[in-house]
Amino acid sequence: MVRPVRVAASVVTAPPADDRPTIVFLHGMRLSGAAWAAQVAGLTDAFHCLTPDLPGHGDAAGTPFTLDDAAAGIAELIEREAHGGRAIVVGSSLGGYVAMAVAAGWPERVAGLALSGATAEPVGARALAFRGLAAILRHAPRGALDRISRVYFGWRYPPAIADPIVAAGFSFEGGAAALRSLVGQRFLPRLASYPGPTLLVNGQYDLFFRRREGAFAAAAAHPRRVRIRRATHLTNLDQPRRFNAAIRDFARTIEGTDT
Repeated sequence: MVRPVRVAASVVTAPPADDRPTIVFLHGMRLSGAAWAAQVAGLTDAFHCLTPDLPGHGDAAGTPFTLDDAAAGIAELIEREAHGGRAIVVGSSLGGYVAMAVAAGWPERVAGLALSGATAEPVGARALAFRGLAAILRHAPRGALDRISRVYFGWRYPPAIADPIVAAGFSFEGGAAALRSLVGQRFLPRLASYPGPTLLVNGQYDLFFRRREGAFAAAAAHPRRVRIRRATHLTNLDQPRRFNAAIRDFARTIEGTDT
């Protein structure tokens, strides 16, 4: 007589809900979401991190950049993928300007706003710097720009930071178009319209953007300011630990964030 084999019923348990606050990181011109590798590695323990490529950059290189479209795309990303439909938005350089446009147009989706290297209005005399850099990116030989960028990032940063950036490639045409789209636009009114908390981060040596930081702090409803020592324009790459600590501390001040 063959006895039936009893198979223990498996107990299926639902995975624990992921209630980590979402951070959306927005990169600078000509780079991609890969520029945030050190932030994802350092903050993913407590945060749900999203690192999209802006239009004209990375995997979105085929999509023309306009500020309005870039902001609308990030707002849609937050609604679709952020936990609770809200996110802390962190922007570096170009990403900071996009972040301000998102906060002004969709404040209900932005739990907090962190701007790094984006405290200068691209108008008047300062617009010349934006136009000049755009012209270089547009007209200089692509091969030379690519070689210089690869060598620079490989020399300047450790492999954990440089390798993802170099592997993702550089978007010079998209960067030029993005810079041109910023010229003549004013961002202080956008920042002033956002009612939530704002963190302004600038590198010690980034004098171009740091000099106007006070005006942006005065415009923000609830500003905090952090200066990263021994950092230039790309503070998150120059001093990733200090940058991550500033973002983590900022998140702790936001209501409903437990990190």
